[in-house]
Amino acid sequence: MKLSVPGRATAAAVVAAVTLLTTGSIAGAAPAPEPAAAAAPDLPVASVKAHLTQFQSIATANGGNRAHGRAGYKASLDYVKAKLDAAGFTTSVQQFTSGGAIGYNLIADWPGGDTNQVIMAGSHLDSVTSGAGINDNGSGSAAVLEAALTVARTNYQPTKHLRFAWWGAEERGLVGSRYYVNNLSSANRARISGYLNFDMIGSPNPGYFVYDDDPAIEKTFKDYFAGIGVATEIETEGDGRSDHAPFKSAGVPVGGLFTGASNTKSAAQAAKWGGTAGQSFDRCYHSSCDTTSNINETALDRNGDALAYAVWELSS
Repeated sequence: MKLSVPGRATAAAVVAAVTLLTTGSIAGAAPAPEPAAAAAPDLPVASVKAHLTQFQSIATANGGNRAHGRAGYKASLDYVKAKLDAAGFTTSVQQFTSGGAIGYNLIADWPGGDTNQVIMAGSHLDSVTSGAGINDNGSGSAAVLEAALTVARTNYQPTKHLRFAWWGAEERGLVGSRYYVNNLSSANRARISGYLNFDMIGSPNPGYFVYDDDPAIEKTFKDYFAGIGVATEIETEGDGRSDHAPFKSAGVPVGGLFTGASNTKSAAQAAKWGGTAGQSFDRCYHSSCDTTSNINETALDRNGDALAYAVWELSS
């Protein structure tokens, strides 16, 4: 067989190949672009509402509520846990006692990401004893659940580690979340880069309130709402009265969203957001009429999407 002498093009290819093997790049070639961060998906409001329907059914079948120490709370936790287990999360149930009754927190970790940088999103799962608690706080619990399921469905692989939580006995004074934080080692508390709280995000006469806490988390939420042309205000009505408070006290950066409770919507707020001035943001707050009829779908949709946006932005 006659051997041919390589031409210039072939020789250049040989040199390029040798250079690539020895240096990892070809001289003169442009560096490969960094992969773009995954864009936050739309959180399907129909799916969030489907979870609320399940919470309502659970309450109806268990004395009309989902309160701490009652069968409806444990059934709510079992429903959420089953969804997460099926989606590939690592779940754990933390027990505590309050008022002579056993309470439960549910923690769900998405495998992967830097466990020295943990982004948490959470909500309280319990209702008061007087009703089903669909806005307070089925709304936050359902949206956090759907965000977690969307992480699994899209096989999102963030740089940071993602953890989701559903707290028990919030209505008894933040008992579950405080128990969780107090039982973290100082090293594990320091690994939490941010905790995002969602408590009442579908009020029927809604406002759009952002927690005035960690500046970076606050800006993330404000950027989202600015991008869809919705004005926000600083949350003051429930400041320190929800599950972000124990994290904040422990030095963890916190933030969150809220659509209002018993306070009255002003004329200026009604002009800005719609709805009815002179009425509470949620006239069914802590009462028996806090059912699936007590939800503003637009507010639930916007806040669910803002939740997903913040989780993706802060963990990428």
